Amino acid sequence: MTGRNTFVRSLHDLGLAVWSGGALMGAVGLNGSAATAKNPRERVALASEGWKRWAPVQVAALVAHGVGGAGLILGNKARLAGQPEGRANTIVKLALTGVAAGTTLYSGILGKKMAEHAGEPTDGTTEAAAGTSAELDALQRRQRVMQWVTPAVTAVLIVLAAQQGEQQRPVVGLLARFASHSR
Repeated sequence: MTGRNTFVRSLHDLGLAVWSGGALMGAVGLNGSAATAKNPRERVALASEGWKRWAPVQVAALVAHGVGGAGLILGNKARLAGQPEGRANTIVKLALTGVAAGTTLYSGILGKKMAEHAGEPTDGTTEAAAGTSAELDALQRRQRVMQWVTPAVTAVLIVLAAQQGEQQRPVVGLLARFASHSR
């Protein structure tokens, strides 16, 4: 790498951190705390309001990560052309970013549909109760799984980003001498 990419790397990393951390906090903190509401008819409404307030931040995080990722690819195109493992990492990251964006969108769609059932009694944000409609129960079952998929996939993206950062280190010492003699 010949130049610094601090701005785009920061967009990439901060966007991913907010995206991943927000998804995990939502599943654990927001959905979990909404489930403790005394009135079982308020649980979905409380979680829905929290997710609605988070949505603009989530979108900004996705955009920042996308712009930063594109900037890193452009800034490192020569390295990626000559480094197969860096190129493979980038391809996997692009695919997983698409998966994570899809799971984020799908969770948002499920959440919006669940919000239409606010006022129905539930045991938790993603757990039905006696009196929960079959439609809300089905949405909750899907959301119960989806709320964990985005944090899991974005955690893998964080690991791959760290790996890619390690791939950018210059080869030093004995390895550098060996590499220069084998060319």
